[in-house]
Amino acid sequence: MNNSPENIFGQYREGISYKKSIGRLGLYEQSRINERFYAGDQWNGAGCGTERPLVRHNVIKRIGNFKMSHLAAANISINYSAEGLTDTRADREKLKKLKAEFAKNSSVIYSPVNCDNEMGMVISALNSYREVTAARVELDKKLDKALRQAYITGSGVIYTYFDPFLKTGLYADKIGGTPILGDIVCENIGIENIYFADPGCLELQKQPYIILAERKKVEDIVFEGKRFGMSSTQLERIKDEGDGKATLLTKLFKKAGQDGETKIFAIKVCENAVVRAEWDIGVRMYPIAIFNWESRNHIYGDSEVTYLIPNQIAINRMITAGVWATMSAGMPLMLVNGDLVDKEISNDPGQIIKVYGDAEQIKTAVSYVEPPSFTDAYQSTVNQLIYNTLAQSGANESSLGDGEANNTSAIIELREAAATQLTTLKHSFYGFVEDIARVWAEFFVNHYGKRCLKVSDENGVWYFPFDSKRYRDVLFSVSVTAGEKLGRGEAETVEVLNRLLDKGAISPAQYLRRLPKGIMPDAENLAEEIEEDKI
Repeated sequence: MNNSPENIFGQYREGISYKKSIGRLGLYEQSRINERFYAGDQWNGAGCGTERPLVRHNVIKRIGNFKMSHLAAANISINYSAEGLTDTRADREKLKKLKAEFAKNSSVIYSPVNCDNEMGMVISALNSYREVTAARVELDKKLDKALRQAYITGSGVIYTYFDPFLKTGLYADKIGGTPILGDIVCENIGIENIYFADPGCLELQKQPYIILAERKKVEDIVFEGKRFGMSSTQLERIKDEGDGKATLLTKLFKKAGQDGETKIFAIKVCENAVVRAEWDIGVRMYPIAIFNWESRNHIYGDSEVTYLIPNQIAINRMITAGVWATMSAGMPLMLVNGDLVDKEISNDPGQIIKVYGDAEQIKTAVSYVEPPSFTDAYQSTVNQLIYNTLAQSGANESSLGDGEANNTSAIIELREAAATQLTTLKHSFYGFVEDIARVWAEFFVNHYGKRCLKVSDENGVWYFPFDSKRYRDVLFSVSVTAGEKLGRGEAETVEVLNRLLDKGAISPAQYLRRLPKGIMPDAENLAEEIEEDKI
């Protein structure tokens, strides 16, 4: 594969051309317009002047915020598991005792694991450490940003990479002389800055290569190049492309490693220089997760905003016309006979106007233009357009909290209907989160070496000794579950369970086991712990 700067930039320009061909306006321009409409800048370029108010009723932002909050509000739980590892009640009991023992003798200095249920301890430690990592990289904020990017531009992307210089606060020896460096970092990538080799292939992991583009200060690019051993002669080729910045491309591609296994390699280049020579990034899959708001016949996805803009323009224009008509009726245009009135006049109340002429002439000295009448059907049409736009997007009045609670059953049904429209979107988003967790597992078992993983559980905060090479060939599975808002049937179930529990007819453990799935995270284990405490 030719990975010269010239060839990589040629592939980058091919990607730009393809994006410009997407849709009527191209991906870049359409994304820019979509962002402007979402933000509320919806009269830009309309040429309506500034003399009269230009009204905005931002249904685009309301629909987007409703859907994004619905997805982000779910209580997402991610769990790693390993093929061949059993998970019975007896296994959990043994694991619970082992964790308590490890926590009691915890140390931040690595020592080999010596226990009967090593794999169970590893999976448990990784599940806890994933949560620690999510907090460190502020994953929730990045997921929120990815949701917003997907709604506006069609896709949200999160890129994970290993920073070998990141300080972990851990040491490989007791005296603290050998620090352990390196950990994963996550970044949001705008869809306008990622380029796929085959846009028609919807499976990211099957792409021959992926290019990430960014604009960085020349001095920062040079610093990065020096960090990774590039010569001054090579780095002097980096040219300022304006504002002291240059375009830096990171190309990820598949290649067989020294052991014959297909791995992901990378190279960083500017247009005339190699910033970081080709290197093995140490994982067997592209460390990228993509969430498409709408699926199309290309991997870049599609934005709902694009197709809401015509409705938004119509709503704004109709409301503005109504406001102007009302203003014209309350403050109509004044016609002044210049032959009879020789001074400037205004609409100020009580103003005295000196008029020259007889009685008939006085009657015609000042008159008003009568504005056209507005029918009741006009406002009804505006309201219906707003309602239909919201409803067809799955954001009806009840789901937005605007409906009056006159009929509880009907309102619940409307909310459930709106939630049903989001089912496909939710599955896609949860798959996106699952892909991120799977990428992290790859880094955990390929990059971490011998170090102690921070664990936070019922035993407090402790450290588990982890040797990544021992688990590199383990077949990890990732499962994502999410607690949903209660529907009518589920709400009735919980209400009955509450009454039975209050009367003492069922035990707390029985109550937990019969809760609708997803309402209480880890309900089964909690029920077991309650039963064990009674023994």
